Amino acid sequence: MPVSVGASSARLCDVGTILPGGVANAGQVIRDGDTVLRPSNSHSMSIHGFLKALRGTGFAGASMPIEILGDGRERLQFIDGDVPIPPYAAWAQSDDALVSMTRLLLEFHRASSLVSAHLPTWSDELSDPVGGTVVCHNDVCMENVVFRDGVAVGLLDFDFAAPGRPLYDLAQFACMCVPIDDELSAARLGWNISDNPTRLRLVTDAYEVTAESRSQLIEILDHSMHRGEDFVRRRVAAGDENFIAMLKQMGGIERYERRRQWWESRRAAFVTALG
Repeated sequence: MPVSVGASSARLCDVGTILPGGVANAGQVIRDGDTVLRPSNSHSMSIHGFLKALRGTGFAGASMPIEILGDGRERLQFIDGDVPIPPYAAWAQSDDALVSMTRLLLEFHRASSLVSAHLPTWSDELSDPVGGTVVCHNDVCMENVVFRDGVAVGLLDFDFAAPGRPLYDLAQFACMCVPIDDELSAARLGWNISDNPTRLRLVTDAYEVTAESRSQLIEILDHSMHRGEDFVRRRVAAGDENFIAMLKQMGGIERYERRRQWWESRRAAFVTALG
């Protein structure tokens, strides 16, 4: 889940600076000089191999791993810049910022397609249920993108990277960054967006999505609205205090039913915008 490196809200600790933002690893991501220390997981070794191979393609817009420590943490190179955290600033909500993120995601997918999608292990929590041949990020939200001068330059937190379809990854990104969400839920994150369908059109244009794939994108959105809910429900059921607090802040589990109803009522407008 999101990890932010925005220096303006950072806190000091004994070993460095605690970086703000995020849910799953809240309070556990620390800047140590030009590196970042964060919790590793059972898939970190696999993801490190992918990220190193990705850098070998010439793509520099992703975290570069250094090592996995014996204390259960991983060390990565720090990506300097600004990372939006709620409530999102006006510049982060601009169409230019959205287009910039989309182009970075496209560059990532093109580079990833040059790397073998065979990962020894990966998380299936947010992965494409259909699978695919390209390793996708699966959690490109505002808090996982680094900007410099308003331009997206880096992707963070590859904990949920897995083989899938780039179009599925694009749909999940659109859900969180257009955003494709009901007004109440979006407002709780500080969004002030009035024309979500037009913003989705900006995404498809910047990503160079074909007419046929635009229809597929809508279908993916139809079937993926529940994925985030299922993920949060599992974390809450497991007693994860960070997710329990996040869900309470967002108004409880009914926020997901509200979003589904909103999507059903607005779906035609999105279809028209992409037509």
